[in-house]
Amino acid sequence: MYIKNGIAYAGEQKQPIKISGVRPLEGYKLWLRFNNGEVKVFDFTKELDSPAFSPLKDKAVFNSVYIDYGVTVWNDGDIDIAPEYLYEHSSSVA
Repeated sequence: MYIKNGIAYAGEQKQPIKISGVRPLEGYKLWLRFNNGEVKVFDFTKELDSPAFSPLKDKAVFNSVYIDYGVTVWNDGDIDIAPEYLYEHSSSVA
């Protein structure tokens, strides 16, 4: 149990997942380090068909990825993707 803002919650308080490191890889993949210490790889190819992510088909734009407040972003923050989504849909690196 934990208390936040005067409200008691069951279970343990979880740290919000954030990106702490990112590198573009060949084949539209991202190497990701999360704030919990885990390292994973996310394959972005399926996302490129979405209109929101279509600008990332340009390799120069895709490779310009950076982190802003724990979120992976491109184009001065015009394009982003939730760290929780990346965490749940990426593969662990051994």
